[in-house]
Amino acid sequence: MALRAAPPPCAAGRCLPSSPTPRVGSTRAFRSLASAAPAPHRTSAVCTKAISNSDGTPGTSDSPHVVCFGELLIDFVPTVSGVSLADAPAFKKAPGGAPANVAVGIARLGGSSAFIGKVGDDEFGYMLSDMLKENNVNNQGLLFDTHARTALAFVTLRSDGEREFMFFRNPSADMLLEEKELDLDLIRKAKIFHHGSISLITEPCKTAHIAASKAAKDAGVLISYDPNLRLPLWSSADDARDGILSIWDTADLIKVSAEEISFLTNGEDPYDDSVVKKLIHPNTKLLLVTEGPDGCRYYSKEFSGKVGGLKVTAVDTTGAGDAFVAGILYKLAMDSSLLQGALKLGSQKTHCLCTQRVLSLPLS
Repeated sequence: MALRAAPPPCAAGRCLPSSPTPRVGSTRAFRSLASAAPAPHRTSAVCTKAISNSDGTPGTSDSPHVVCFGELLIDFVPTVSGVSLADAPAFKKAPGGAPANVAVGIARLGGSSAFIGKVGDDEFGYMLSDMLKENNVNNQGLLFDTHARTALAFVTLRSDGEREFMFFRNPSADMLLEEKELDLDLIRKAKIFHHGSISLITEPCKTAHIAASKAAKDAGVLISYDPNLRLPLWSSADDARDGILSIWDTADLIKVSAEEISFLTNGEDPYDDSVVKKLIHPNTKLLLVTEGPDGCRYYSKEFSGKVGGLKVTAVDTTGAGDAFVAGILYKLAMDSSLLQGALKLGSQKTHCLCTQRVLSLPLS
């Protein structure tokens, strides 16, 4: 039986549909947008969740171990594969947003997670809020904006293997999150704060993003960073490179793809260890480089190594990078000593156990 990649809902350009048969705690059921009555105005949504303790026993917590900050949106994907956006006969909607992907992935693995961001005061926003709650993600940091709509993205994987994006953010609600709206207490009580780079593109969200990260750093929270490069959202490649690197030195844990290394180093070889090590800064505890089916490389100032990928029949690699991050943060939240040595980090048993649980989560 083939394993399927990616438990989370999806990043901008990475989507994960719901399972065909909704099950409490593991999948979600979307309300019918055509028949749903108008929902009342909301400014925030709250969900506390049941979690598993480090020994596997049930527990509860109002302070999630991992807080994910950033975008939450709707992806529209073609109903048939391998076509351009222009040639797609129809589209279906799916939850989107890389940080939200990670939050849901952690919760589906049995971990404790929360999401901070903003959606529109509209039916798509309510749908996404419900999706977080139904996946046991604490969403007390999710806000609803009455002046902008929930972000939309049209995305396809063409037959030539290239992704094609079209974004509707002019502006969208996620771009309008303000510093004064942040739930800093939620951030300060976390073990890990995870974020990307998309919320660095425009104000006021950029200032809110930097403030959230600073609050986490000042509180001694581990900072996790996945740039999640989306060039069409930036005004230029130079702006994207500068923006991504602007907070690079604040992160304890960084996950990048080989393609992103090439972009950030202006075309240098991402498989050359000396090139990768240029991206290690004094505060770096761990730099992870994903290589698709070949697994990943890991680097710190003291050690480096590689963990091979699991051999599976690929069904859909959409969102696999977010699933990888979710698995890593789920394990780190339980055992931060994984950062302290190559022996535990490179353990094939630990890697495979976590990855198998991620890959075997149900998709439609």
